[in-house]
Formats: sequence, structure tokens, C-alpha cells
Amino acid sequence: MFFQQSNNLPSTLFKNMEIAPTSSLFFDKKSDGWMGQSWQEVARKTQDIAKFLTSIGIQPDDKVMICSENRSEWAIANLAIMSVGAVAVPAYTTLTQSDYSFLMEHSHTRFIFTSSGHLADSLEKAAIKTGAVEAIIYFDKRPPQKTKVCFECYDWQEITTIPHLANQHIAPHQLDSEFISSVEKIAAENVCCIIYTSGTGGTPKGVMLTQKSIQANISAAADLLAEGKADDKARFLSLLPLSHAYEHTAGLHLPLSMGANVWLCNSTERFAQDLQEVKPTIMTAVPRLYEVLFNRINSGIMAKGGITKTLFDKAVSIGTAKILNQHISIMDRAIDPVLTLLVRRKVKNRLGGRLNYFVSGGAALNPDIGRFFLSLGVQILQGYGQTEASPLISANRPKRIRIETVGPAVEGVEVKLSDKFELLVKGDCLMQGYWRDEKATAQTLIDGWLHTGDIAHIHADGYIEITGRVKDIIVNSGGDNISPSRVESILCFEPEIEAAVVFGDKRPWLCSIISPSESFLSENQSPNEQRSKLEEIVKRINNSLSQSEKIRKFIMASDAFTVANKMLTPTLKVRRNEILKKYKNHIDKLYK
Repeated sequence: MFFQQSNNLPSTLFKNMEIAPTSSLFFDKKSDGWMGQSWQEVARKTQDIAKFLTSIGIQPDDKVMICSENRSEWAIANLAIMSVGAVAVPAYTTLTQSDYSFLMEHSHTRFIFTSSGHLADSLEKAAIKTGAVEAIIYFDKRPPQKTKVCFECYDWQEITTIPHLANQHIAPHQLDSEFISSVEKIAAENVCCIIYTSGTGGTPKGVMLTQKSIQANISAAADLLAEGKADDKARFLSLLPLSHAYEHTAGLHLPLSMGANVWLCNSTERFAQDLQEVKPTIMTAVPRLYEVLFNRINSGIMAKGGITKTLFDKAVSIGTAKILNQHISIMDRAIDPVLTLLVRRKVKNRLGGRLNYFVSGGAALNPDIGRFFLSLGVQILQGYGQTEASPLISANRPKRIRIETVGPAVEGVEVKLSDKFELLVKGDCLMQGYWRDEKATAQTLIDGWLHTGDIAHIHADGYIEITGRVKDIIVNSGGDNISPSRVESILCFEPEIEAAVVFGDKRPWLCSIISPSESFLSENQSPNEQRSKLEEIVKRINNSLSQSEKIRKFIMASDAFTVANKMLTPTLKVRRNEILKKYKNHIDKLYK
């Protein structure tokens, strides 16, 4: 493997292609298995699509939306857009038509890349409404339009046969030295993408990231992987949407710089199966997916019972004691190597057998779930970041994992606390600002420091502990300051609880809205029995909480929190404001 960076992101592709042109780069899941494409194939397609974009009038700084499931076409379109100096605008596939209309209007989108089906229908309707989109390029064959549209339609598969290539002095599919030279001249300071925040508390903001800011992140991430000796023969399973800043940097551009290959998963429902098939060495994901994996493993062990459960529990117990530097008996020390063979190896094989690291980011990981994986020999690095920082800010070091923290600041990043303990960040990774929002930019970037909105504690060794959000901190009527995220994390550790929102600002005590897990609801219990079971769980949890953190009452959510009903963001974060608004009348009754 190798690590190389050029002046900009697309130039890195062409530079690294020269080192291993026939090695595999991207893999897509097809009906008959995984299909790979070499570095040379990807480079040629990137060039061809870039030339096509120029032929239909795309200019530097034009905004081009990409909206589809994870697939190689997504990545190639992204690189092609950047190759002509235009700006990519990634969009989640889970958004509504009105969301797409907002993004198109706000970003001044001129062109769109998408797949087909319902998603294409939604984007087309939004494009017709805005009236500013000039063309849509479909990754999949699009049926003939039934009605007249106000934009041009192009088929990805036919683009390379369009006359624009025949008119070039270079033959189709061959790499053009003049084109590559023009790509190399793209300035590092140029904005290359506008990634919209998922909007947990209001209207999404367009974060302007530059070639330089993302490359700073890549260097920092590569430094981490090199320390953990995970940079050689790296195989990435890309599970998070590529429209997420986390996956856009760590799951796409980082592997390109490392000379690694990327297996693009287009459905989280196939997560467990893909782990077995791909056998990744590295995978990045949000805590929710680790929680799902945690519950699946535990459910499987519970179902087997007997000696299997006894050995498993012992492996977790001894492993956790080692992590916490607790006393381990001579007997436990003697049987621990046996447990590694009988338990930990099986867990590792279930995760593909080659995994070096899980990387968790995007939200806070429950430390107990982190220790669970570490106790079983699964290395999990919790990091911290924000879209505004491209996004990586800090991460646990491979040689010293403290899972209750988000690690120290990564290479090239400086951190400090404000007088209100808000975490402030400085470095080349910072955004240029918010697109068309100077006021929000001025409130977030002050004297070169990014004000994260997160309350933190920086330990003497530099490791950072995030303790809450500035805006989410609850101040009860007694004047106590409480972080709801801490209590919510403890509640969600229970397999019966899928999600929870804690509230009680300016109130005498805390309450919670609890969304039970699907497995819990599927049990043959009456609503009263379900509530009684949850009451027992909350009572047990309260015994471990301080007086001000205890949950006095709770509401059972009438529906699961999902992206579709707007209770979750596309990155699976709880939309606190939306949930509290929906249950406002129920909440008021609790305090009467």
C-alpha cells in the first residue's frame, strides 16, 4: 500500500492510478456478486464524465447535486465534478421532495446525478418546481418521460458515446495528459463540496469544505491508521451514505489517498452479510449501527444459552476487567487464552475475520457498548467531529484506547475550552463558512476558532470527553445543569429501548419519551405488561443516577423514531425538537 496526496482530491486519483493501474479500487454489489473496477477504469470514467460535464456547459464553481445510494457511479461523479472545478452538493436519499426543493434553490443547483425509481421521481418533481435545474444524469436506465420536463435527461451508460468525446484529440477512454494537467492546477483553497447539515434543530446549513480542509483530515486519519498498522492492504466497507461528511472523507477520499479498495454497501439491511462477504479491515459507522450489532450478538447468545452463554459472559467479564485495570484472579488469567480461541475468534470471524478497526463517529458511543466490543477483542476507535471540520477533530489512538473519551485532537488540529467549557477548534480542516449565510458563519467561526456547540472536558493527557450540547443542556427549576445525552445513552443501552429523549428544562424533575425496540414490542405482552417492564428498567437505571438525573415519569412513543417520520435525521440522530413538539401535550400533562 502507499499513501500519496496531490494538490487536490481528484488529482490524487490520477496520481495513484499510475502506481497500480490494474489493481481494484471500487466494488459494487450486483445480482451475481461483487463486481470490481480498477484504478485505471475509474480514472478513465472520471475523465470521460468530466469532459461530458464541460460539454453540457458546467463551469467552475457551478453546483452539482449527487443523490443516490452508495455505488461507484456516486464516487466517480463526485470526482468528475471536482475535476472541472465545480462544487458537489451531496444529498441524502431519505429526504422529502420539499427537502430537495430547498437544497436545489438554496445551493443554486444546475445539474443533478441520481439513480432511478422513486428517488428520481422525487428529484424530478423538485427540479420542475424550482425551474433552475438544467440537466439530470441517471446512473440507471430511465424510462421515457411521460410528461414534458424543463431539463435535459442523460443516461450514464451512454455518456461516453456522445459526440463530445469524438471531437476530442484524444481517443475515447484514453487518459488525456492535458486534462490531467488541468486537474492538477485546481487550487487547494477552492470549495469542492457543500455538505448540508442534517438539521437536528432547524433549517440545514450548507457547509463549504475545500480541497485543503478535506486533505488535512485525510492526513490526520492516515496518521491514526499508520500508528495502528492498519494502512497496509486496507479494505474499506463503505456503509454510511457518501453524502455524510464522515463517509465522504473517511470512506471515499481517505482510501483513494491510501491506495486501498472500497466495497460500496448500498443497504444497511445487508450489513451483517456484507461483513462476511467483504471481510473488511476497516469500517466506519455511527453508534446506532454498533448498537444494532451489539443487540444482534447478545440476542444470538441468549438464544443459544447453556455453555455458549456461560463462556461468552466470562469472556466479556474478563475482557472488561482488563480494560478497566481491575483485579483478575489467577483462574481467570489461566482461562482467558482459551476464551480467546472459543469466543473472541468466533466473534471476529462473524465480523469477517480480517477487521483491524471499527471507527465510531457522528454521535456519542455508549462507553459500555464500546467496552463490550473491546472485551471481545474487537478494536473500536471512538472519534469526534463535525461537518464544519471536514469532519474529524479528535480520535482515540490505536495504541491507547480510552473508550469513554473521543481521544486527543488529531494531527494538525488545536483545541481549547471557552469560559463556558464549549470546545473550540482550529486547524486547516475547518470549513470556509456556511453557503449564503454570513450571519451563521460569523457566529460559528470567531477569530479562526470553530465554536462546536459541544461542552467538553479536556483531560491532562489531552484526551477529550464530550459531556453535552450547549443548547441541549437542561437546567431544572432547582438550578441543576444536566446533560440529557448522558441519561439517554444509559437508557438506550437496554435492549428493550430503541431510542429515548430526556427533557425537563425549567421543570422540577426529568421525564423521558421512550421508543421501545422492535424485538421488545414483538414479544407477546399486553400494553400494560410492556409498560410495567419498562418501569422496572427505568427504576433500575435510576439507582445508578444522581438525584437530579433520575427519570420520574416517561411516555411510551406511539411510533418508532424513523427518518421517514422526521424523528431521526438521515444520519440516525434523534431530532429532539421535532419529538418534543409532537409530544408537547403529553409532556404538559405529566407535570400537572
